[in-house]
Amino acid sequence: MSTPAKPRRDATENRAALLAAARVELNADANASLETIAASAGLSRRAVYGHFASRDDLLRELLTGGAARVSAAIERSHDADPVVDLALVAAHLWREVESMRVMALFAVRGPFKGTTADNLTALRSRVLADVTQGQADGTIRTDVDATTLAHLVEEGALMVLAEATAQQLSAADGHALVIRVVLGLVGFGWREANELIESRPDLTYNENRVDA
Repeated sequence: MSTPAKPRRDATENRAALLAAARVELNADANASLETIAASAGLSRRAVYGHFASRDDLLRELLTGGAARVSAAIERSHDADPVVDLALVAAHLWREVESMRVMALFAVRGPFKGTTADNLTALRSRVLADVTQGQADGTIRTDVDATTLAHLVEEGALMVLAEATAQQLSAADGHALVIRVVLGLVGFGWREANELIESRPDLTYNENRVDA
């Protein structure tokens, strides 16, 4: 029985170059064409079709990989306190997408938002679990049902991403804002939110942070 041949190294490198170029070009312009992406990767349009049947196929792979990286980054940190855990989710989410704001917005607001949502199911389940636990122990507001509140937390984080992109907020300002918005949605006042952020080194912004 013959063993399937591995992709040639140059083909593998070309595919990686296309995905890397797509991340750059689509972050500058969500409507960047295949020609633009191919040129950025130093390849012809024809070469693209050797790896992806269409622009949509390239985008799906790019977005799936991005969602996987977001999920992996967030899964590296947990806290037993549901409020702190929600703040950590917000912080890690921001750190992962901050440098690719346009692409991230396209992923969650564009035509592939359904695919992105499917790829982030575990993350959304964690937010709902935190909200449910927080309501049960009295640390999170109970005047909104858990499912609705979890959805509002998700939408609040996306709203910050959109505003940070539109207003060109700094990485540090966006980081603080997304945590404050999430905490505000679950019932914290702005002073309480600031106190929590200042009391936790893992919630303060550090441009040189490398998460374990």
